[in-house]
Amino acid sequence: MILAIDTSTQALSIALVNDQTVLGEFSTTIKKTHSVQAMPAVEQLMQHCNAKPTDITRIVVAKGPGSYTGVRIGVTLAKTLAWTLGSELIGISSLASLAQNGAYFDGYIVPIIDGRRGQVFTSLFNCKNGLLTRVSDDQIILCDQWTTELAALEKPLLFIGADTLIHQQTITAVLGKQAYFAHSAMNMPRASQLALLSIGLASEDIHSFTPNYARLAEAETNWLTAQNEGKQ
Repeated sequence: MILAIDTSTQALSIALVNDQTVLGEFSTTIKKTHSVQAMPAVEQLMQHCNAKPTDITRIVVAKGPGSYTGVRIGVTLAKTLAWTLGSELIGISSLASLAQNGAYFDGYIVPIIDGRRGQVFTSLFNCKNGLLTRVSDDQIILCDQWTTELAALEKPLLFIGADTLIHQQTITAVLGKQAYFAHSAMNMPRASQLALLSIGLASEDIHSFTPNYARLAEAETNWLTAQNEGKQ
């Protein structure tokens, strides 16, 4: 039985999956701190599914990129539960989980999470017969630079994720009719996708497992800048 947790964006999603069957899923975009909502959501979902903590054999978490605080909350919760319950731990890219929502699009799938200052966390996937293949690694890049690179593919592109609305004007200006945008219902991360993507993957070491922030936190960047300036 798999417990999946995604707190990497504004949305919170928790799912319980057994033998590839989704037993239950809880998702919300209510603007409350994930640290307040996540654990009660896990407990409530398990109660509704008549599941006990000892039933959980695998914890799957969206490991980023995304909201620095959100990713950290999800990973901390997953590691704590995995250690406490003696369960396997697996991290899945937040972008891969988003892309999976558009798995039957005939073309490339481009998940987008806003990275601020005109930047996006993104990657590229190819889709064929409902199966996704990763084309590029997760990265943070200026949206106008990314769309210019994508234009060279000369194939339909499905942009997916709630933050595509922030960058839709930039995307459309460069790509025109080459760009398609997912329906709003497809833009919410789903923890059940995380769980299903984890099937067949090897477990990770709980102690060494770390999130993928795709960039340093602003405080770390400022500290490194100050250190470099001090050496000059």
